[in-house]
Amino acid sequence: MAGDDRARDVTALLLEWSRGDANAFERLVPVVYDELRRVARARLRQERAGHVLQTTALVHETYLRMVDLDRMTIRSRHHFLAMAARLMRQILVDHARRRRAEKRGGTFEIVGMDEAAVAAVPAPGVDVVALDEALNQLAEVDARVCQVVELRYFGGLTLEETAGALDVSHATVERDWAVAKAWLFQRLG
Repeated sequence: MAGDDRARDVTALLLEWSRGDANAFERLVPVVYDELRRVARARLRQERAGHVLQTTALVHETYLRMVDLDRMTIRSRHHFLAMAARLMRQILVDHARRRRAEKRGGTFEIVGMDEAAVAAVPAPGVDVVALDEALNQLAEVDARVCQVVELRYFGGLTLEETAGALDVSHATVERDWAVAKAWLFQRLG
């Protein structure tokens, strides 16, 4: 029940923000902060040892990019987390590209796939820039399947949460997730 109340609170604050209430976003952040930290911590656990970005820094960078989006239209808590997942993906890819540029083609930044995708990827990790490029190609083929990967991998959402964010059935997300893993295995494996 508390989770339902929290989801309603988040949705109400998102609606207020999209209608122009500048303070609504400031009230929203504390409500979702722990969840954003959980997602960021999960993503950073997959990064190489000694990664410069810390959980708090990733959450704050995500927050700053959201503020810059100027009252985007977000329907629900799941949709908000989907946007956060996309922004975290962009931040991690930007960071990897900067690191790659600094190394002038040296070692790649490695990011591992989450537990659900481990079976689909034989290597212990994936170059986050290569993953981003593969996801961009996947988006051209099937945008929703790409969104499923963003939500599951970068956003840390469950199958059920992903279904809610995309407004599709749990079975559809399971099928899309299986397709995405196979497609990414072929491209990255």
